[in-house]
Amino acid sequence: MGIGKKDRELDAAVKELAGADTLAFGGVGIAGTLLPATEAYRHVERALDEHPDEARKKIDWLLKHGSPAGKAYAATLLERVDPAAARKAWAGLRDDDDEFTTFSGCIMGRATLREYATERLTGN
Repeated sequence: MGIGKKDRELDAAVKELAGADTLAFGGVGIAGTLLPATEAYRHVERALDEHPDEARKKIDWLLKHGSPAGKAYAATLLERVDPAAARKAWAGLRDDDDEFTTFSGCIMGRATLREYATERLTGN
């Protein structure tokens, strides 16, 4: 696979996350279906291992320009590679009252970035 294709795939994954309205890290619903945003998250997560510098630039962009769920995905990705930057990102999101949908298995909920970031910062 050429680097051009990898770049396009990473760009497509970041674009998917930037417009995400739902935060889910695993399968959702009774069938355990993976949402497109979850698949995109996993793609960016793999990219962090394969070409970390490029992936990090995309995550930083996503943190600034993403939807509320996209920003939460970005801060979560940062936790893997730069815990200090992740804490700073979560702290910056504590003032954001924008809402998004959350899924944990079959359980659907709503959260604001403020609520979600506060939970992440307190270790919940």
